Amino acid sequence: MLIFILKAAFYLGIAGTIVLAVPRLITGIYAMGHTYTEETVPTRSVAIVFGAGLTREGYPTAVLRDRVQVGANLYFAGKVQKLLMSGDNRFVEYNEPEAMRKYAIELGVPDQDIVLDYAGRRTYDTCYRARAIFGISEAILVTQAFHLPRAIYLCNMLGVDGVGVESDLQYYLKRARFFWNLRELPATLSALVEVHITHPLPVLGEPEPILTSQQ
Repeated sequence: MLIFILKAAFYLGIAGTIVLAVPRLITGIYAMGHTYTEETVPTRSVAIVFGAGLTREGYPTAVLRDRVQVGANLYFAGKVQKLLMSGDNRFVEYNEPEAMRKYAIELGVPDQDIVLDYAGRRTYDTCYRARAIFGISEAILVTQAFHLPRAIYLCNMLGVDGVGVESDLQYYLKRARFFWNLRELPATLSALVEVHITHPLPVLGEPEPILTSQQ
Protein backbone atom coordinates (compact mmCIF):
# COMPACT_ATOMS: atom_id res chain seq x y z
CA MET A 1 0.00 0.00 0.00
CA LEU A 2 2.81 2.37 0.91
CA ILE A 3 4.56 1.67 -2.39
CA PHE A 4 1.35 2.42 -4.27
CA ILE A 5 0.95 5.74 -2.45
CA LEU A 6 4.55 6.71 -3.14
CA LYS A 7 4.20 5.85 -6.82
CA ALA A 8 0.95 7.80 -7.06
CA ALA A 9 2.57 10.80 -5.39
CA PHE A 10 5.55 10.53 -7.75
CA TYR A 11 3.42 10.47 -10.89
CA LEU A 12 1.17 13.23 -9.60
CA GLY A 13 4.25 15.31 -8.96
CA ILE A 14 5.46 14.74 -12.52
CA ALA A 15 2.02 15.59 -13.93
CA GLY A 16 1.87 18.75 -11.85
CA THR A 17 5.32 19.80 -12.99
CA ILE A 18 4.34 19.32 -16.63
CA VAL A 19 1.12 21.28 -16.17
CA LEU A 20 3.09 24.19 -14.71
CA ALA A 21 6.06 24.00 -17.06
CA VAL A 22 4.26 23.75 -20.41
CA PRO A 23 2.60 27.22 -20.25
CA ARG A 24 5.97 28.72 -19.33
CA LEU A 25 7.52 26.97 -22.33
CA ILE A 26 4.74 28.18 -24.65
CA THR A 27 5.08 31.82 -23.64
CA GLY A 28 8.86 31.60 -23.69
CA ILE A 29 8.93 30.32 -27.27
CA TYR A 30 6.33 32.87 -28.34
CA ALA A 31 8.29 35.74 -26.78
CA MET A 32 11.55 34.84 -28.51
CA GLY A 33 10.44 36.49 -31.74
CA HIS A 34 9.14 39.56 -29.92
CA THR A 35 12.11 40.39 -27.66
CA TYR A 36 14.70 43.03 -28.49
CA THR A 37 17.40 45.17 -26.92
CA GLU A 38 16.96 48.88 -26.29
CA GLU A 39 18.96 49.57 -29.44
CA THR A 40 17.23 47.13 -31.79
CA VAL A 41 13.61 47.38 -30.67
CA PRO A 42 11.34 48.83 -33.38
CA THR A 43 9.87 52.27 -32.74
CA ARG A 44 6.42 52.33 -31.19
CA SER A 45 4.28 55.20 -29.96
CA VAL A 46 4.02 53.98 -26.38
CA ALA A 47 6.06 51.98 -23.90
CA ILE A 48 4.13 50.12 -21.22
CA VAL A 49 6.06 49.95 -17.96
CA PHE A 50 4.69 47.28 -15.62
CA GLY A 51 4.48 47.83 -11.87
CA ALA A 52 6.72 45.82 -9.54
CA GLY A 53 6.02 46.86 -5.99
CA LEU A 54 6.97 49.67 -3.61
CA THR A 55 9.11 49.83 -0.51
CA ARG A 56 7.57 50.47 2.91
CA GLU A 57 8.35 54.14 2.40
CA GLY A 58 6.39 54.18 -0.87
CA TYR A 59 9.36 54.35 -3.24
CA PRO A 60 9.83 52.08 -6.27
CA THR A 61 11.68 48.85 -5.55
CA ALA A 62 14.99 48.20 -7.29
CA VAL A 63 13.19 46.05 -9.85
CA LEU A 64 10.67 48.79 -10.55
CA ARG A 65 13.35 51.48 -10.79
CA ASP A 66 15.06 49.43 -13.48
CA ARG A 67 11.81 49.19 -15.43
CA VAL A 68 11.22 52.93 -15.23
CA GLN A 69 14.85 53.59 -16.18
CA VAL A 70 14.57 51.47 -19.33
CA GLY A 71 11.29 53.18 -20.19
CA ALA A 72 13.05 56.54 -19.83
CA ASN A 73 15.94 55.29 -21.96
CA LEU A 74 13.53 54.34 -24.74
CA TYR A 75 11.88 57.75 -24.51
CA PHE A 76 15.16 59.66 -24.74
CA ALA A 77 16.30 57.44 -27.62
CA GLY A 78 13.20 58.43 -29.58
CA LYS A 79 11.83 54.88 -29.55
CA VAL A 80 8.55 56.00 -27.95
CA GLN A 81 6.58 59.20 -27.48
CA LYS A 82 4.70 58.28 -24.30
CA LEU A 83 5.22 56.12 -21.23
CA LEU A 84 2.23 54.27 -19.76
CA MET A 85 2.99 53.56 -16.11
CA SER A 86 0.69 50.73 -15.05
CA GLY A 87 0.45 49.53 -11.47
CA ASP A 88 -1.67 48.93 -8.42
CA ASN A 89 -3.52 51.72 -6.61
CA ARG A 90 -6.39 49.89 -4.98
CA PHE A 91 -5.41 51.35 -1.60
CA VAL A 92 -4.93 55.05 -0.87
CA GLU A 93 -1.55 54.50 0.77
CA TYR A 94 -0.25 52.30 -2.07
CA ASN A 95 0.17 54.08 -5.39
CA GLU A 96 2.55 52.38 -7.80
CA PRO A 97 1.81 54.54 -10.88
CA GLU A 98 2.42 57.79 -9.01
CA ALA A 99 5.70 56.53 -7.58
CA MET A 100 6.72 55.48 -11.09
CA ARG A 101 5.77 58.90 -12.46
CA LYS A 102 7.84 60.72 -9.85
CA TYR A 103 10.88 58.58 -10.55
CA ALA A 104 10.53 59.05 -14.33
CA ILE A 105 10.36 62.82 -13.82
CA GLU A 106 13.53 62.64 -11.71
CA LEU A 107 15.15 60.92 -14.69
CA GLY A 108 14.10 63.82 -16.91
CA VAL A 109 10.97 62.53 -18.62
CA PRO A 110 8.45 65.38 -19.14
CA ASP A 111 5.32 64.94 -17.05
CA GLN A 112 3.07 65.53 -20.07
CA ASP A 113 4.47 62.40 -21.73
CA ILE A 114 3.69 60.14 -18.78
CA VAL A 115 0.28 58.45 -18.57
CA LEU A 116 -0.85 56.61 -15.45
CA ASP A 117 -2.92 53.45 -15.28
CA TYR A 118 -4.07 53.14 -11.69
CA ALA A 119 -5.83 49.79 -12.20
CA GLY A 120 -2.95 47.71 -13.56
CA ARG A 121 -3.22 45.29 -10.68
CA ARG A 122 -2.02 42.32 -12.71
CA THR A 123 -0.28 41.80 -16.04
CA TYR A 124 -3.57 40.63 -17.56
CA ASP A 125 -5.30 43.80 -16.37
CA THR A 126 -2.53 46.05 -17.71
CA CYS A 127 -2.63 44.49 -21.17
CA TYR A 128 -6.43 44.44 -21.32
CA ARG A 129 -6.76 48.06 -20.22
CA ALA A 130 -3.98 49.20 -22.55
CA ARG A 131 -6.24 48.35 -25.48
CA ALA A 132 -9.70 48.89 -23.98
CA ILE A 133 -9.06 52.10 -22.03
CA PHE A 134 -5.98 53.75 -23.51
CA GLY A 135 -6.55 52.75 -27.14
CA ILE A 136 -3.10 51.26 -27.57
CA SER A 137 -2.76 48.98 -30.57
CA GLU A 138 1.02 48.53 -30.39
CA ALA A 139 3.62 49.09 -27.70
CA ILE A 140 7.04 48.30 -26.33
CA LEU A 141 6.67 46.28 -23.13
CA VAL A 142 9.21 46.94 -20.39
CA THR A 143 9.89 44.46 -17.61
CA GLN A 144 12.49 41.95 -16.41
CA ALA A 145 13.38 38.79 -18.34
CA PHE A 146 11.56 36.48 -15.92
CA HIS A 147 8.27 38.33 -16.50
CA LEU A 148 8.60 39.45 -20.11
CA PRO A 149 7.34 36.24 -21.84
CA ARG A 150 4.04 36.37 -19.95
CA ALA A 151 3.65 40.09 -20.61
CA ILE A 152 4.37 39.71 -24.32
CA TYR A 153 2.02 36.76 -24.70
CA LEU A 154 -0.85 38.36 -22.80
CA CYS A 155 -0.67 41.73 -24.53
CA ASN A 156 -0.55 40.17 -27.98
CA MET A 157 -3.45 37.83 -27.19
CA LEU A 158 -5.44 40.80 -25.86
CA GLY A 159 -5.05 42.98 -28.93
CA VAL A 160 -1.84 44.90 -28.30
CA ASP A 161 0.94 44.23 -30.80
CA GLY A 162 3.65 44.12 -28.18
CA VAL A 163 7.41 43.76 -28.45
CA GLY A 164 9.52 43.52 -25.34
CA VAL A 165 12.71 44.95 -23.88
CA GLU A 166 14.29 43.39 -20.81
CA SER A 167 15.01 45.74 -17.93
CA ASP A 168 17.59 43.72 -16.02
CA LEU A 169 20.00 46.57 -15.32
CA GLN A 170 21.61 45.15 -12.19
CA TYR A 171 22.47 41.91 -10.47
CA TYR A 172 19.53 40.58 -8.48
CA LEU A 173 20.05 38.19 -5.58
CA LYS A 174 19.87 34.52 -6.54
CA ARG A 175 17.12 33.82 -4.02
CA ALA A 176 15.06 36.66 -5.45
CA ARG A 177 15.52 35.41 -9.02
CA PHE A 178 14.64 31.88 -7.92
CA PHE A 179 11.46 33.10 -6.23
CA TRP A 180 10.42 35.23 -9.22
CA ASN A 181 10.91 32.40 -11.70
CA LEU A 182 9.14 29.94 -9.43
CA ARG A 183 6.19 32.31 -9.05
CA GLU A 184 5.98 32.65 -12.83
CA LEU A 185 5.00 28.98 -13.18
CA PRO A 186 1.51 29.24 -11.62
CA ALA A 187 1.15 32.85 -12.81
CA THR A 188 1.71 31.82 -16.42
CA LEU A 189 -0.68 28.89 -16.15
CA SER A 190 -3.31 31.24 -14.74
CA ALA A 191 -2.64 33.74 -17.53
CA LEU A 192 -3.25 31.16 -20.26
CA VAL A 193 -6.44 29.98 -18.60
CA GLU A 194 -7.73 33.55 -18.35
CA VAL A 195 -6.84 34.67 -21.86
CA HIS A 196 -8.10 31.52 -23.59
CA ILE A 197 -10.89 30.21 -21.35
CA THR A 198 -12.33 32.39 -18.57
CA HIS A 199 -11.82 35.90 -20.07
CA PRO A 200 -12.23 37.89 -16.81
CA LEU A 201 -12.96 41.60 -17.01
CA PRO A 202 -10.58 43.90 -15.13
CA VAL A 203 -11.58 47.24 -13.65
CA LEU A 204 -12.68 49.37 -16.60
CA GLY A 205 -13.99 52.89 -17.12
CA GLU A 206 -14.27 55.63 -19.70
CA PRO A 207 -11.82 55.43 -22.63
CA GLU A 208 -8.75 57.65 -22.30
CA PRO A 209 -6.91 57.35 -25.64
CA ILE A 210 -3.24 58.23 -25.35
CA LEU A 211 -2.74 59.07 -29.01
CA THR A 212 -5.38 59.98 -31.57
CA SER A 213 -3.73 57.76 -34.15
CA GLN A 214 -4.29 54.73 -31.91
CA GLN A 215 -8.01 55.26 -31.25
